[in-house]
Amino acid sequence: MTPLAPHLTAFLQQRLPLERGASDNTCESYAYAFKLLLEFVSQRLKTRPSQLYLEQIDASMILSFLDYLETTRHNGANSRNTRLAAVKSFMRFVEYRVPSSLEQVRQILALPLKRTESRLVSHLTQQEMQAILDAPIPSGWFGVRDRAMLHVCFAGALRASELVGLRLSDLAMQPYASVVVHGKGRRQRCLPLWKETASALKAWLSVRGTVSTPEVFINARGEAMTRSGFQYVLRKHAAVASKACPSISGKRVSPHVLRHTSALTVLQATKDLRKVSLWLGHASMQTTEMYTRIDQTVKLEALESVVAPKLRSGRFKATDRLIASLNTAHITHRRKTVGR
Repeated sequence: MTPLAPHLTAFLQQRLPLERGASDNTCESYAYAFKLLLEFVSQRLKTRPSQLYLEQIDASMILSFLDYLETTRHNGANSRNTRLAAVKSFMRFVEYRVPSSLEQVRQILALPLKRTESRLVSHLTQQEMQAILDAPIPSGWFGVRDRAMLHVCFAGALRASELVGLRLSDLAMQPYASVVVHGKGRRQRCLPLWKETASALKAWLSVRGTVSTPEVFINARGEAMTRSGFQYVLRKHAAVASKACPSISGKRVSPHVLRHTSALTVLQATKDLRKVSLWLGHASMQTTEMYTRIDQTVKLEALESVVAPKLRSGRFKATDRLIASLNTAHITHRRKTVGR
């Protein structure tokens, strides 16, 4: 029997961060997936997680774990697939370290991902987005900070992790305002900023104060803003904006919704999917194509360029006996009225 703990430790502490160069978010996601898996297996086998063996993590156990995620934890298909991807990545790592587990590894790698629904991404209208940007009152430290955060997040189509991870060294105000964004997969992109966004950012930097924290956006304690902290700020101002724009109250406003809204704004302005992909920092154009399914301008242009089929003209004739009797009654009434 092969102890599981040494191989899992090597995978999370060496393979992912050092050999594969995985981001902190990826490492955290994989670690959480194995936390859930080990808790499930240890309860199923009535043993401590540190005493589990690799041979006990077979395909049938993984299938039971995936079923547990959906039925007990009520995770969606995307979350299920994310946990399965973490397990498969670990098994590929184990395949070369423990040759005797080759058949076990192949059975787990053969487990299919669950098909997910291809839904339209949530986004905000121009009026709704403007209402949220106008919600912070820039008369104090928090208002100036929140206004800058919202503007930078929307203008750069940033993920929450990208926004809170911005550092002062990533900013450039000359010859034009721009930011260097550290995206997923350690991909960097440099984005110019609108004049309005640059003005909001300069106003924040002037009141930010001298703190040792290198991140651009900080909390009241002078520490780096967290993702949960920004989500709280966004929800707070979305609630305020819903009073001026009631349609916001029926939508779930998250940092990723701002990212989707920015992507649609760029697509409608440029009509170029490649520019949208570069703006968002996507590794593949296929990921960006989802925005074409909700952009009505592209479909309207296609509709206008196609010659529509002609509509056959004709006069409606009543075929239903009830309609025919009503017509007869109407004609009889008109004759009586004229006779008078």
